[in-house]
Amino acid sequence: MDKSAPVEESASYDVKIEDIAREGDGIARVQGFVIFVPNAKVGDEVTIKVTKVMRKFAFGEIAE
Repeated sequence: MDKSAPVEESASYDVKIEDIAREGDGIARVQGFVIFVPNAKVGDEVTIKVTKVMRKFAFGEIAE
């Protein structure tokens, strides 16, 4: 895992969905770092769990 990412795999974050990606995933940001969140809509304020961290972005899911 790249240590420059401000998020960690398996960690939870409270985020606001700011945008929608071309593929339809919601886009949230933590310290400017993009996290793609499926099944989220713009304006949603949700707790997400990060599932995978890449160099420039991460993937997360809405925590149950």
